[in-house]
Order: sequence, then structure tokens, then C-alpha cells
Amino acid sequence: MTPTPPVAQGDCQAAAVNWAVGDQSCTATVTATAKGASAIATDLLAPSFGAASFSCTNGTLALNSSATPAPTCMKADIQEAQMSGYLFLNHQSAPEDYNAGYSMYIAAWPLLNKYPGSRVQTGLPGTWMWPQNPEPKPIESYHTIEGGLGWWNDTVFGTETPKFLMGGVSVDFSSVANGPGMGWGDWNKSAWGKYGVGQLSSRLLFPPDGLNMKQGTNGELLGSGYLPLPLTNIKPTTNNQNIPTGDNSWTLFLNAGNFKGPATFFTPYFWSRASTVGLTNKDGLPKDTVGKMFDSRPSEANKQMQMETQYVPAFQSKDSKGDTYARVAPVQFPRDEKGNSVVANRLMVYKKSALWDSVKAWFDGSGSAVSSQIKTAGSFEQTVTGGGGATWQIFQPNTPDNKRVPIAWNSFASSVAFDKSSLGYSWIQKLVSKTDIGTGSVVTLPQYFRLSKDSSGNAVWAVALASDVPAETGLASIEFKRADRTTPRVLSTPMDNSGLDGAVNVWKTPGPAKNGGPFQAKLGDGSTVTYYWYLFKNQPTLLKSDLTDAERDELQVRAEKIHKEWTIDKEYLPAPTTGKLADIDPALIVTPPKGLEVGYVPIVTRQETTK
Repeated sequence: MTPTPPVAQGDCQAAAVNWAVGDQSCTATVTATAKGASAIATDLLAPSFGAASFSCTNGTLALNSSATPAPTCMKADIQEAQMSGYLFLNHQSAPEDYNAGYSMYIAAWPLLNKYPGSRVQTGLPGTWMWPQNPEPKPIESYHTIEGGLGWWNDTVFGTETPKFLMGGVSVDFSSVANGPGMGWGDWNKSAWGKYGVGQLSSRLLFPPDGLNMKQGTNGELLGSGYLPLPLTNIKPTTNNQNIPTGDNSWTLFLNAGNFKGPATFFTPYFWSRASTVGLTNKDGLPKDTVGKMFDSRPSEANKQMQMETQYVPAFQSKDSKGDTYARVAPVQFPRDEKGNSVVANRLMVYKKSALWDSVKAWFDGSGSAVSSQIKTAGSFEQTVTGGGGATWQIFQPNTPDNKRVPIAWNSFASSVAFDKSSLGYSWIQKLVSKTDIGTGSVVTLPQYFRLSKDSSGNAVWAVALASDVPAETGLASIEFKRADRTTPRVLSTPMDNSGLDGAVNVWKTPGPAKNGGPFQAKLGDGSTVTYYWYLFKNQPTLLKSDLTDAERDELQVRAEKIHKEWTIDKEYLPAPTTGKLADIDPALIVTPPKGLEVGYVPIVTRQETTK
């Protein structure tokens, strides 16, 4: 196949030579050395380009007629890579007796301008809450409440808009619970993660794929946090073993524009069960977890505040000189009118006197109905500070940790406390760009980087302008595409298959309430959920939580008190000091059928691609 004649574009110092071979477009970079009125190309990438000479006239490079382009294109050696790491956000320490949970406001925004599907896993700012234990603390068992806003590689119905997961991690990831009917495990085998969370709200659907934010959300704040409620009593035995289960039901409280109050809760059994199943350490000895999990213990007052990124798509390539460049999928942050990004607000921690004590008396009959608003007297706001660091790195898969190279984050970003309650980032404006989306805008961070050395001689990815990246790397031609959503997907539960869930299918026995469904809701993420209304005590999770009939009856009474008094239009968490509240996907806010307003909860049993 005969190539088309090459064309040189550029000046005598640098030019690109373009030609075509069939349907392939070829590019070679040329550096010319001036010799009076003429020039000779000294870097033609031969033999990929072929033989050629150039003339330089009035600063313009011209190809001589004798040029012979190569019959093939030089292929850029583009390697798949990723960006991952943490952004650290600093705040004031709190006294250790503020050990009954926390709350915070986090901005919800589209971190990537195109959702890449399973090729992304990243949270937005959040925290890890640990149980508070007296010294010596258990050193072998990782168990936290984490999660928050973000995207995960097992998200099925993902979009650019983030979702919210609860993120309860039992001993060393032996079980993970993310929401009602949502967590680690196989319905046919071990599904304990899927039975770790109970539904408390009678007005909010929590889908198996995560709690959706309203599509198009960009920088609005979602308030969330966990406080313990005494929904159950202390049990001296668990699974017929002399292992106690405590009375802490760590409850997710939300503050959104269209929903306020308690939504869901981790059952105490989700935590205590781990001590009954024979988990051992590396030496084969039982793990020391009895009485040290969240069912029995308060929370650590002081927690890390970070943004964890596990995988953002990227690519690397070298030019003919051996220099390495990288390109990252466009990453963006919310942008205010000053060009800054507020990402967190109002970090609070609580004592039991803020809510637990009065609720306990209410449930026991020794106190009156409790106001929904958390008491200021038992609350402590942690003042935010700037100066947080970053460990974002770009590297190829399977690169050892000690070989991964950081990006020069501080060359374009600074962590800033805008006031005592608001935390975020300011940017070197010449290195970032403004992009308008919807009714607002975002800051788009640098996409291109060059492998360089910092002032100490350590490897670093330095920001590179797009115009400085050689065309021969092929990085400019990379397209970060939106995920293909044409293949129908389904997330099902044992409601769809009586063969699942063992001998007794707790989704069907005793099953939903009379006239309790099925109902459907079409969500903004392109999915449709099917849900039923269950009597609170008969929801599948509580039937899998080692509770007697009498204990579930008592739970029912307490849930009905909450449904009557704590409606979704009352105030619960301390309000944010800035910004606007984000909305949850409006389709997830539901109204109970007539007669099921109190004491019943909606449970999603299926989520599938909207037809």
C-alpha cells in the first residue's frame, strides 16, 4: 500500500510530519537544526518514517520532494495505568468521652466527567469509625464503620453521580454490610453481610446497588453520620453460646434536602456473630473479639478524615527520547464563585447524652417522647484546619508499592480551611480549568504528567501541558469513554427464588404485609426497583439476627414510636454552616400505603435495568 506524501507542520525547531497508510494516520516528530537558510532533520524516528530532508525558510519547515515516508505507522507503546492514593483532610482533636458517634457534611459531585464503569473505585471524603476499647486494644482485628459517597468496581447501575454505601466491616473483612440486603456473601452460601443492616425508615428506599443521589448533583452537601440507638436489649448469649451481644444499634442518620432522620441501622448481631463462628489468628488461636465489637463498645472520638481513591483510569507512554508521560481520566471537583472547592463541613462528635440517654428512657417508659434534634450539650464540633497532604500516585498494574511514583499534588492544589467549619481546596488556576456542567461548574484537574525528579532527586509526576506532550506518545488520542449500559442487569434477592436462603426463605415467610406490594420505582441511575412493605419485625434482616419472637416484638414497639414521632421533615443532625443540602433521588422517597403508615418498612427485593 502506497503511503500518502508527508506534510510537515511547524517551525524550524519543532514540527510534526503527518502522512497516511490506508486508513491509518501516521505522525512523526521532527527536530530541525538550522544552518543558515536551510535545515536538516536530526530526529526523524527512522526507520519508522523513512528517509527525508527538510528546508527551513523564514522560520517555516518544508519537506523536500525526495522524502520517502515509511509504508507503516510507528505505533505508540501505550500502557494501561491507574491513579490511586489518599487525600488527607485535617481537623482538631476531640475529647475521648465524645464516643457516641459522629456526623459530617460532604459535598456530592461527579468526580469523573464520564463514568467508566468497573474501571473506577473511589470514595469522596469520609472517615473510618473504630470501636473504642480500653488498653490493651485488640491488635489483630480490623473492624470499622466506613463507606460514604463514592463509586465502587462492583457498582452495577453507576453514573457520574455518586451513591452512598454504609460500609460495616466485621472482623478482618469476614463480613461486610453495605445496606439492607446489600453486602458481601452469596445467597446460596454465606450471605451474612447481606443481613447485617436493618431498615428503620418508613419513607426511604435503600436499593441493593446503593443509595442514589439526585442526578446532576454538583457540590451540594449530604449530611450523614452514625449514632447508637437502644433498639434492642443486651443479650447474655449469642447463637446459643456464652457470648454476649450488646445493645448498640449504630444508626445511619441523614440530612438531605428531601429526607431527614434515621434511615437504616447495623444490627448488634452483625458484630457479635463474628465471635461465635471460630475465627482464628495466624497462629490458629481464637481472635480476641468478644465484647470488643461495635455491638458492645462506644466509638473512637477521633477519626481520620480522608478521600480514598483505589482506581482512576490512566495510561502511560514514552517518546522516542525515552521520556515517560501519563494521562489520567479527567478528574473534577466542585467549583464555587471564587474558583475554590468546599468538600466537607461541620464535623461533629457526640456523647450519649446527646441522644441515647433520653431515647433509652423513652423506650423504657420512664421518659416522654424524645425530640428528634440532637442535643447541643452533648455535641462537639471539630474545627477544621488546612495543610492536608496527598498520596495520589500513577503506576502500572502490579507495580510494587515502593516503586509507585506520586504526582506533584502541591504544584497545583492546596488544602484550605475556609472557616472553622469548612474544608476544601484552592487551585493554581493556570494549571486547572473551569468546566460548566448543569447549572454550576467544576474545576478540572491536570490530565497530563511527565515523569521527572523533584528538588531532592526523587521521582515525581510533574504536571505537563497538553501542548508539551509529544504527539508520538499517542496519549492525545486516548478517549476516556462512558461505560456501556446496553446490557440489561439484575440484582435479585431470595424473594425471586424460593431455592435460595436455605430451608426457610425469610423473604417470603412470613413475608410482606397484606396489600404491601409489589411496588416499583424508576430511579435516576437507569434502574427500576421492586419493593414490598414488611411489618418492621418481619423484615428479612431481623429474622436472621438471632432474636426471639419476644425480642422482635419489643423492637416493633420501639420502631413504631420512632415512626410516629420522628418524621422526615424534622431536624436531627446539626445543620451545615454553608452551602446547600443535596437531594436524594426523589424516586427513593416513598409514601406508605394506607394502613401501613406506622410500624412497616419498605424493603427492595429486586433492582434491574429499566426497560
